Amino acid sequence: MVRNRAGHRVGGLLRRAAVGGVLVCAAAFGAYPAAAAQPTGPDVSSWQHDSGRPIDWFAVRGAGHGFAMVKATEGLHYINPYFVQDSLHMRVAGMARGTYHYAHPDLPPEPQAALYAAVVLGQNGPLDLPPVLDIEHSGGLPPAALIDWTHRYLDTVQALTGRVPIIYTYPTFWKTAMADSDQFHRYPLWIADYRDRPQPEVPGRWPAWTFWQQTDSGSIPGIHGPTDVNVYSGAQGDFRRFARMGGLTGSG
Repeated sequence: MVRNRAGHRVGGLLRRAAVGGVLVCAAAFGAYPAAAAQPTGPDVSSWQHDSGRPIDWFAVRGAGHGFAMVKATEGLHYINPYFVQDSLHMRVAGMARGTYHYAHPDLPPEPQAALYAAVVLGQNGPLDLPPVLDIEHSGGLPPAALIDWTHRYLDTVQALTGRVPIIYTYPTFWKTAMADSDQFHRYPLWIADYRDRPQPEVPGRWPAWTFWQQTDSGSIPGIHGPTDVNVYSGAQGDFRRFARMGGLTGSG
C-alpha cells in the first residue's frame, strides 16, 4: 500500500521481499473458498490516477466489489488530491468507503490524527468503514517508542471520530518493528500477505484478521493499471452493519 508524495509505489517491492512467496492475482481469489463469499474491494491512492485519469467506480462496483479503501493523508504534509473525487464517486456508485492515513512515526502522532480526521470529516456517514491507520515503517523509533506512538495516534483518532480504528500492517514489520506486540487486539486487523496460502499470517496473536490484502497487482475493471485487492473476513459481523450500509443495495 505504501505510496510516496507523488503516489508512486515505494513499499510493494519491500513487502514482497519481506514476506517472500508468490503474489496472488485477483483471478486467484477462487482458491480461497472461506473468503471468496465475503465482500472484496481495492485500495487506491493517486497511483491509480496515472496522468489524471479517473477511476470508473461504477465499473468497479459492476465487477462485484462492494468496498474500496482510499488514501486520505500521509504524515503532516500530504492530502491525496483525488480523495474527494474518489469518495464522491464511490458513494454515487453505492460502494462502502474506507479511508487511511499513512503513518510517519518520525513526526508526532496527534497532529497526524487531527489532519486525517479533518480530511475525512469524521468518517461517520453512511457507507463509511472505520478509519484506518497504515503503519509499515518505524520512522527510526525502537519498538517501545513505536508502540507508544501507535497507541497515541489510535486514541486520538478514536476521540475525534468516535469509531474504533482499523490497523493496516504486514507480518514482518509487526513482528520486528512492533516487537510482535499483542496490545492492539481491540482494533480490527487489516493484514497484507501476498503468499499463496489459505489464510494470511496474523502477527501479534490477534484473534482474527478483518481485511486481507491478497495482492498489489490485481486487475479490476474501471481502474487503470495494477491495484491492491482485499477481502473481508466477516470477523466484525455483517458487512452491511460494519460499513453502515443500512438499506442500501448489496455489498458485493
